[in-house]
Amino acid sequence: MVEAFAVASGKGGTGKTTSTLALGLALAETYDVTVVDADTGMANLLFHAGLDDADVTLHDLLLGERDIPVADACYERFGLTVVPCGTDLAGFREADPTRLHDVIAELAADTDVLLLDSPAALDSAASVLPIVLADRVVLVTQPTDLALSVALKVQEYAMSYGTGVAGVLFTEVGPADAIERITPKAERYFEGPIIGAVPDDDAARAARRAGQPLLAYAPDSPAAAAYRDAAAAIDVDGGEVDALADRFRSAVIPDPVKPIDSNRL
Repeated sequence: MVEAFAVASGKGGTGKTTSTLALGLALAETYDVTVVDADTGMANLLFHAGLDDADVTLHDLLLGERDIPVADACYERFGLTVVPCGTDLAGFREADPTRLHDVIAELAADTDVLLLDSPAALDSAASVLPIVLADRVVLVTQPTDLALSVALKVQEYAMSYGTGVAGVLFTEVGPADAIERITPKAERYFEGPIIGAVPDDDAARAARRAGQPLLAYAPDSPAAAAYRDAAAAIDVDGGEVDALADRFRSAVIPDPVKPIDSNRL
């Protein structure tokens, strides 16, 4: 059994990578979880997971002329298997993102849950590919009209390629009136349920500075509790490994994408 989730937002600054690792740690209490930094252009998950000195990364696996075992880029951290991506610009230029098909297919054989930390901006075929490969997407958004509008475009992309919506996760939530105002809009426009609202929490920023996932650094913080509740709201429904691996390998490379229209609400 395995299910692949893309964690996506459509814009930077939403806490998407923090959310990916937090959901991963929470889900790892029940499942074998593998987290992949699929943002080959602006990777930063390695800094959140204390892997900034990783010898082998996803970039190495995506180089056409090198035959590196996928296992060499897998690191056991905090009860998760983490596949970081490098930050070297030369590695980004030389990497072939379409090889992500085969990497994901191989990882699927040895895990229950795959979490793909997706690029913030959906401005190229490579940036949309993690959403295309996933079974479902977790939409990470701040409780503002602008962020909601961008997340709606991500949902549009996902559904156009047959990727479902696992849920909407609000982050950096401040005053209650903001979330109360925006929630009815989210319930009206999004296909998936609202799985949680993570409060703005200094502990999350401190965890990033410490190079640790939030749930490892501050497990009793309000934000950590909210992420556990959000993970519990995700109903993992994995399929057969062989069938999913075949689907990953045969996934269609997405066409060039249109710029996101932020005036949709």
